[in-house]
Amino acid sequence: MTQQPLSDERRPANDGPKAAARNRAALIGAAREIYAEHGLNAPLSAIARRAGVGQGVLYRHFPDRAAVAIAVLEENVRQIEQAAAADGADITQVLGILTWHQTESAAFVSVLHADGAGGHADVPAYAQALSRRVEVALRRHLPDGHRLAAQADDLMIAVGMVSGAVTGPTREQRERRALAAWRLLGVEVGPVRPFGE
Repeated sequence: MTQQPLSDERRPANDGPKAAARNRAALIGAAREIYAEHGLNAPLSAIARRAGVGQGVLYRHFPDRAAVAIAVLEENVRQIEQAAAADGADITQVLGILTWHQTESAAFVSVLHADGAGGHADVPAYAQALSRRVEVALRRHLPDGHRLAAQADDLMIAVGMVSGAVTGPTREQRERRALAAWRLLGVEVGPVRPFGE
């Protein structure tokens, strides 16, 4: 018995590289959501399901669990950098986007503590590099005389302090605590939202 080919109307379009880019973006978005809900040890199959792809597609893009987490963290940092590079951006807007990522991702919070200030040799190099990129993006808009510019380490110490306050079972509770921490530090923060919304 020969198999009949699928009709054109039932055959999914092969978008080649476009589909690959879409799938990768969907996987990163799904991983961010799953990690926020269930932590970094959530099953990779849950990420693939949420993204609407098979596990084979996930493994084509990310060979292991660490690669998925690093991609999410990289995307978080990239969004902060984009916010900092946007026309008319100021420190309050960039801090609002940073705060959104702090409330969404415990893994991102740990990266923000990876500035190596304590001389910890066990901090992965990629985490230190991501932390430095966040600092550079924030410093781009830090005006002279701003309270976070008084000492060289003040900016990332404040970010770390706010990260430490980001606790709670819901995103709303974590956001409320983060904004309270910024307020206690005397720092104004813009709307807490992802970049582009």
